[in-house]
Amino acid sequence: MTAKTSITEVVDPVPGADAPHLPPGRGQDLVQLLTPEGDRVEHPDYSLDIGDEELRGLYRDMALVRRWDVEATALQRQGELGIWASLLGQEAAQIGAGRAMAADDMAFPTYREHGVAWARGVDPLHVISLFRGVDNGGWDPVATRFNLYTVVIGAQCLHGTGYAMGVQRDGAEQAVLAFLGDGATSQGEVNEAMIWAASFSAPVVFFCQNNQYAISVPLERQSRVPLYQRAAGFGFPGVRVDGNDVLAVLAVTRAALAAAREGQGPTFIEAFTYRMGAHTTSDDPSRYRLASELEEWKLRDPIARLKAHLSRSGAADAAFFDAVEAEADELAVRIRRGTVEMPDPAPTSMFDHVYAEQTPPLAAQRAEFVDYHASFEGSRA
Repeated sequence: MTAKTSITEVVDPVPGADAPHLPPGRGQDLVQLLTPEGDRVEHPDYSLDIGDEELRGLYRDMALVRRWDVEATALQRQGELGIWASLLGQEAAQIGAGRAMAADDMAFPTYREHGVAWARGVDPLHVISLFRGVDNGGWDPVATRFNLYTVVIGAQCLHGTGYAMGVQRDGAEQAVLAFLGDGATSQGEVNEAMIWAASFSAPVVFFCQNNQYAISVPLERQSRVPLYQRAAGFGFPGVRVDGNDVLAVLAVTRAALAAAREGQGPTFIEAFTYRMGAHTTSDDPSRYRLASELEEWKLRDPIARLKAHLSRSGAADAAFFDAVEAEADELAVRIRRGTVEMPDPAPTSMFDHVYAEQTPPLAAQRAEFVDYHASFEGSRA
C-alpha cells in the first residue's frame, strides 16, 4: 500500500520532464518574459517589442476586468445573478491572448473568458445578461469576432476547428483561437478536434488555461505528463507559457496565431496559471485545496507583477494607477446599475430565435405554452 502524496509535493511522473503542477519558474520549458517580481527577462524563442503605452493598456485591461469579475461575484451573492464563473487570477492569460488576436481572427470561448470578451469589445453587461438568465448572450459574435459562450465542456474546440477549416477553404488569412481548461483535455470532443485540426492543418490555436483544477480534481490526477506535451501525439507543436505573465502570453499567442495564418497548422498553448477563486459561485474550493497553496499563488498575482514593472521602469506613476482605479469604480457602478435594471424577457421570447424562421412544430409549442399560462389567469380569488 503506497502513501498518499500531498498536493503540495513535487512529483515528476516522467523522468526528466516537468511535473504538470510545478509553479511558474520551476519548469525549464516555461516561457516567461516577466518574473513574479516584475523584472523583464528574455526568452530565446519569444521576444516582445512593446512600448510603455501598450504596457499601460494591458494593466488597465486586467485591472478593469478584475473589477468586473469582483462586482459580478458580489451581484450573484446578492441574488442578482443565477451563477457566475470567476476568472480571478487568470487575467493575464485572457488579456494576453485576447490582445494577441488580429481584427479578423475568431475566438471560441468557454464560459469564463470574460477577459477575452473585454479585449474583443464585448460590453460586460452583454455577458452578465447570460448569467442573469435574460438571454443566451447579448453580443454579436460576427461583429466582435467572439463567439457565444459554450457551457458544454470542450464542445467549442470542435466549433473552432470546423470554423478554421471553413476559413482555410475560403482562402482567408485568418486564425481561430479556441479556449479550454485543463479538465477539458480529458473530453473526447477536444481530442477529436485536435485530430481534425492536425489532419487538415487547420489554422486554429488551442489555448488551454491550466488553472490546476477541473472543478475539484487536481491536475496530477488528470495527466501523467504536462499538458502541452500532448500536442506531439497529434502531430503539432505545444508550448507552455507562464499564464500569470501577460507579456509572455501575448508573445506566445501572437506567434502561434501568425503561424496558423501562414498555413503552418495548429498549436497547443498551455497557459500555466491558477484559479484563485471558486470554479463558480456554487463551488467551495476550501473543501479540496489548501489555503497555503492559494497564498503561494497570490505572490504570483498577474496584475501585481505588471504594476511592479510599470512602477520600477517609470512607465507609469501614481496618477496613472489612481486614474485606473477611478475608472474601475465607474465601471462597477455601471455594471451594478445595468444588471439590476435589466428587464425580464417576455416568456414567449424563448421561441423567437430557435430557428431563422419559425417552424410549424415550434409554432404549435408556442401556442400551447401561451394557452397553458393563460389558464392560470383569474384562477385565484
